[in-house]
Amino acid sequence: MKIAVVGATGMVGKTMLQVLEERNFPVTELIPVASEKSKGKTVTFNNKTYEITDIQSAINQKPDIALFSAGGDTSLQYAPLFAQAGTTVIDNSSAWRMKEDIPLVVPEINASGLSKAHKIIANPNCSTIQLVMALYPLHKKYNIERIIVSTYQSITGTGKKAVVQMENERNGIKGEQAYPYPIDKNCIPHCDVFLDSGYTKEEIKLMTEPNKIMNTNINISATAVRVPVVGGHSESVNVQFSNNFELNEVRKLLADSPGIVLQDNPDTLTYPMPRYAEGKDDVFVGRIRKDDTVENGLNLWIVADNLRKGAATNAVQIAEYLINKKLI
Repeated sequence: MKIAVVGATGMVGKTMLQVLEERNFPVTELIPVASEKSKGKTVTFNNKTYEITDIQSAINQKPDIALFSAGGDTSLQYAPLFAQAGTTVIDNSSAWRMKEDIPLVVPEINASGLSKAHKIIANPNCSTIQLVMALYPLHKKYNIERIIVSTYQSITGTGKKAVVQMENERNGIKGEQAYPYPIDKNCIPHCDVFLDSGYTKEEIKLMTEPNKIMNTNINISATAVRVPVVGGHSESVNVQFSNNFELNEVRKLLADSPGIVLQDNPDTLTYPMPRYAEGKDDVFVGRIRKDDTVENGLNLWIVADNLRKGAATNAVQIAEYLINKKLI
């Protein structure tokens, strides 16, 4: 299996390589791709060193799968060229997610809709993935009518530049800034760019992508906030169902769902935190309680490592599904 990783030197790209290695993905040939400034650099995979190549060379080598994490513009330009060469592209940017003929996939929910004809597959937004992982089993049982979600998103979601800014602030070093405000000891209600509506692009992703993945038409309202942590994204989620529910049944549904870890015991102070989600592929759910201000209301707290299940792991799981179902 010939695999290209486009954006191999970025935070998600590096995590993709790590996840491929950890999961013993059947890579017979690795093609790491990065921008011109990375020319001559190398990456290590399965104790072998590979030299970074340019994207056109990667296309010419006709990989079986290309895992993309190089930004929307790169994806829009080059994903179709890989597809024309017979490569299946799994893209981590927002470029293809809401295009009607492109599948937006979380394997535990909707991978069964994939076919050999799908040569470009979109990986959802990191915050979206953990949200739908927790809510889909509940929706199937109780029918969700409305979702209000507030996110507390790791600075790693912005990229290396933001992580360096935070580290510089903690060490009293002046340097290049990803944000016009301090990150450390601060919360910045600004993820991605602002639109005319006053919402950011990140908030719009959270309000639209879940419905495409779950094949629903749920009303969703979102506020996305950047916080000075590196372990993962956290979400405070308020859900209103059509049907009544019992909390014990909700907990059992979540505990029995693949990829979900229930951490919900106030007596022992057990609840999800990004510090302990870091490096893990599961989605952690806790602080489960009824919202008595509305009919059939529920509150949850959802945490996941945004670089893993929120990006790299989900993309690799899509690739695994394609191979297992002989779609490649």
